[in-house]
Amino acid sequence: MNKVKLRISVERTMKICTAAVLALALLLTFTLSDYYIFNRISEFNAAFVISQWIKKTGLLLLPLAVYYNKKCCADIAKYILPVAIIVSLCTFGNFFDITYVTAESTGEQIALSHLNEFMPKWANIAMFSASCGIELAVCGLLFVRDGWEVKARSFVYLPFAVIAVMPLNLFENFFDINNYSPAHFLWFKNFTIWHFLALIILAAFTVGAYYFLKNKDDETRQHYLIATAIVLLIQYHSKDSVLLGDGYNVYYTVFAVLPLFICNIGVYVSCLSVILRKKVLYAISFFVHAVGALTVFVYFGKDDMSNYGIIGSYSILYFCLTHCLLFALCVLPTALGIYKFKPKDCITPLIYYCVVIIIAAVASGLVSSYLNAYEYNGFKLPDYALDRPPNYAFTQVCPLPVELPLVPLQIWNCTLNLFYLILLYVAYVCLFWAFTAAYYLFLLIRKKTLAAILKKRAAAEIPLAAIGGRASGETAVSRDAAAEIAAEDNAEKSEDPVE
Repeated sequence: MNKVKLRISVERTMKICTAAVLALALLLTFTLSDYYIFNRISEFNAAFVISQWIKKTGLLLLPLAVYYNKKCCADIAKYILPVAIIVSLCTFGNFFDITYVTAESTGEQIALSHLNEFMPKWANIAMFSASCGIELAVCGLLFVRDGWEVKARSFVYLPFAVIAVMPLNLFENFFDINNYSPAHFLWFKNFTIWHFLALIILAAFTVGAYYFLKNKDDETRQHYLIATAIVLLIQYHSKDSVLLGDGYNVYYTVFAVLPLFICNIGVYVSCLSVILRKKVLYAISFFVHAVGALTVFVYFGKDDMSNYGIIGSYSILYFCLTHCLLFALCVLPTALGIYKFKPKDCITPLIYYCVVIIIAAVASGLVSSYLNAYEYNGFKLPDYALDRPPNYAFTQVCPLPVELPLVPLQIWNCTLNLFYLILLYVAYVCLFWAFTAAYYLFLLIRKKTLAAILKKRAAAEIPLAAIGGRASGETAVSRDAAAEIAAEDNAEKSEDPVE
């Protein structure tokens, strides 16, 4: 009985501590994100850089080991993570002294730094140290729960975990983006060879993931989807190094991290949908965020609005990876039959998207107005911070290459175009219904294809009568075909398999 109580206590403690590690890792991205170091390896201790990369695998391995009892993840975490954690604690050097304030900084630049570097140095160090200590405690508790014994095959997954959380700005150590201009062949623009390559990767990744998971059992598929969701969250939050003006699309203020752009909020909704397995989240992911991810992949917006950079730069790699993962998470549960929706399930996503546009529009107006009025020691923000609104300012700035009639909507000191907002909603509603039609077409094609394949196989089988006792026209495969097609029909008519 005491062993049972001990195990329950250990499990509960590990879950609480793992949640604390994840929360601290999230908070640490908001001011002094360690992604800053990965494209500046020569400027920092190499041991610290490598240890921070290995530590990021802990954000993937620990949730799978603790919440889903994945033994292979626990084995890696127990023996690899503690080394990386101890090394990082001993080698961080002057990492926490990073700031954009210098002796030559102007008053405007100091005002910007004061806004973004709102978390003091001691708080960053305290959270970093606490995160390391709690992570070590979880690793220790894994020994208590599982013992010292490990399977050698568990470590086969280590390279995959390391690659999955790879800092995407790592490649910028090998080139200087300032040496390239938009006229260069490697520069990413709409409808270039690099754009079409990105579309091919999106399709190949999703189809490949579908066939990889198609024949796996429900539990295995679920764990792979959850692992994908965790990787997406890790990579998505790597962009928060922009608070030092050094990340995805180079947004300059802390307000840019609010997840109000349709794909940003989609990251959380799609991840929660596979973790919580809630019908309404699956529906929102499929109807709203799959369409959103696909739309921006097809058209990135005006070339003159975005600093895409060259293929291989952080912004391009970040966009392609996060949107591939997002699109796959939105469509795979439905494609794999985990969730089958009905037309009535469109209602909630349509209301949801309307609410998102309203909130994003209001937030965009309020944030832009606040930034334009912000002062510190009598200095306003520099022009480059004001000229780049937050990414959810898609409600402010029309990405279409046309001028729309202006129907003004005043939010504080910011004027939005109500006509554009309505047009934006209507356009996406049309896309939602087109996506719905594509879904039903997919079901129909899958059903017809399955029937044709099974019928062909049935015709090639030896009649059962030849091996003992059935009507000569009936075969083993024809029975299987009938059963599988009937199951498909019943699945479409039945209630959804998730709540």
